[in-house]
Amino acid sequence: MAEVINMPRLSDTMEEGTVASWLKKVGDKVEEGDILAEIETDKATMEFESFNEGTLLHIGIQEGETAKVDTLLAIIGEEGEDISSYLSGDSTSDDSEEDVNSDSEEKETETETESSDSSEAQELPEGVIVVTMPRLSDTMEEGTVATWLKKVGDDVEEGDILAEIETDKATMEFESFQSGNLLHIGLEEGESAKVDSLLAIIGPKGTDVSGIAKNFKTEGSEAKKEAPKAEVKKEAPKAETKKVEAPKAEEKKEAPKASASTSGRIFVSPLAKKMAEEKGVDLNQVKGSGENGRIVKKDIENFTPAAQGASVGKFVATGQEDFDEIPNSNMRKAIAKNLAKSKFTAPHYYLNVEFDMENAIAFRKQYNSIPDTKISYNDMIVKACALALKQHPQVNSQWFDDRMQLNNHVHIGVAVAVPDGLLVPVVKFANEQSLTQIGGAVKELAGKARNKKLGLDEMEGSTFTISNLGMFGIDSFTSIINQPNSAILSVGNIVEKPVVKDGQIVVGNTMQLCLACDHRTVDGATGAQFLQTLKGYIENPVTMVV
Repeated sequence: MAEVINMPRLSDTMEEGTVASWLKKVGDKVEEGDILAEIETDKATMEFESFNEGTLLHIGIQEGETAKVDTLLAIIGEEGEDISSYLSGDSTSDDSEEDVNSDSEEKETETETESSDSSEAQELPEGVIVVTMPRLSDTMEEGTVATWLKKVGDDVEEGDILAEIETDKATMEFESFQSGNLLHIGLEEGESAKVDSLLAIIGPKGTDVSGIAKNFKTEGSEAKKEAPKAEVKKEAPKAETKKVEAPKAEEKKEAPKASASTSGRIFVSPLAKKMAEEKGVDLNQVKGSGENGRIVKKDIENFTPAAQGASVGKFVATGQEDFDEIPNSNMRKAIAKNLAKSKFTAPHYYLNVEFDMENAIAFRKQYNSIPDTKISYNDMIVKACALALKQHPQVNSQWFDDRMQLNNHVHIGVAVAVPDGLLVPVVKFANEQSLTQIGGAVKELAGKARNKKLGLDEMEGSTFTISNLGMFGIDSFTSIINQPNSAILSVGNIVEKPVVKDGQIVVGNTMQLCLACDHRTVDGATGAQFLQTLKGYIENPVTMVV
């Protein structure tokens, strides 16, 4: 069975890729894990390995050529296999790996492609607008409908808020750019889908849009147009036609074997099959929710084997294993993705220091004695870092594959804990602001972060980051760099303890800090010099205001 390999998305911002070199040629045997090609992305040249075994039957993009993500890259299958049906619809038509791969044994691909082309060519009725999941942030790949502000049948004016959508960074209001009647809702509250998936349909009141909605298929969080006649080609022989041609509603209620054919074959998308293998899921136990009971991505994601143990029966245990499953929010997914990328691409090293806080404590107490004035130790640290960064631009830098950017402006990100994870609002031009201004800005931004009301412009552009867990009683810790920054400062608690001053043991107050640096941009001596400058400001805070 031939497998179509499309141009992969090898980075979060990649839109197209260039084949730098092929490590296999047509006719070569390919094993799972073999490097097929080197692909140049917008960030680096990366090795692309095969997830399939077989013979390389076709190369769709030659060395030096550039193509969009999801363009036909190669076809792997059995030696001598006829792949003409895969090539007849143009390599850029993107019939989707699931539609092309799953049903090739029944030789349906050509028919499905023709039907899909026909569906795409179908014109919308006059005045009807299909609204798709918007890209509300530069890193957003999928969104979750938190709340609908309109319901089917409501009139919508241009500028009306249609829904609140949870992105990887915040929950944001999504307004309509069209006027009309809300004819169809494609995603219910709490459901997630990829960017450009069907969200809603707006048009003249009373317009029948059932056919339009039907031609959009949402699989997991990925939406794509569906050929309307795909079921017909999966019919059993005529002798069993009545059993197979049950109404669609009944087909989706069939038992778990995901619409197995008369030969016992399970219909499953390649992505779902790969996920099942990785998780050790028995496909015979999974009930498919796709067309004709086909097992798709979300079926594997939502599958739990807990019910399998119910038939064990006679053995009585004294306790019961129990757990709660919480679906990962878009914010949690983004945090995991970005921090993993930072940790494994930026060579981190850590510089630990301990500052005397006696003068800082006295300064803050005196400063806050001014009427209507309130600053925190964190505000003092933000100000001190901003001033020190102006003197050490190497620490206030960013790394790119072909250059290093030394920032002359200072935008400090302040990590804020929220229920779903962590947000980093940005205090712009922090070196130019007073302690009081910084305190007000941090307080306002932190409040917006906890209420999921931060705007994109309030979370972008940081040149340095501060993470403070001292308020939680943490004495010292290390942090992962918030890329594309070159460094992050971890701030611990102020601790009262014995210290040596002038040869005498006395009671003192100290604070531990840890600077995590990207060794590509910040050398050890550079980081140490920055901390020396920072020490001067923290231990003698009056120097920050003179």
